[in-house]
Amino acid sequence: MPEDIKRPRFLTVEQVAEELNVSVSQIRASLKSGDLRGIQVGGRNVWRIAVSDVEDYIAEAYRQTAARIAAGELAE
Repeated sequence: MPEDIKRPRFLTVEQVAEELNVSVSQIRASLKSGDLRGIQVGGRNVWRIAVSDVEDYIAEAYRQTAARIAAGELAE
């Protein structure tokens, strides 16, 4: 990625939902359960999620999936 193009540090709930190809309500549920880290900012307490937290969430999902496969919990 060229140095002059800067990726944002934080994403909206909608951006994360699009990135993961899931619904906004799934992202909100993951935030409220603590599975996905985020912060609430502003007077309306809107959620913002750090790009690094999305990457951590994805890495953890891969780890959990691999563990379930190894344990025989996922059918082919």
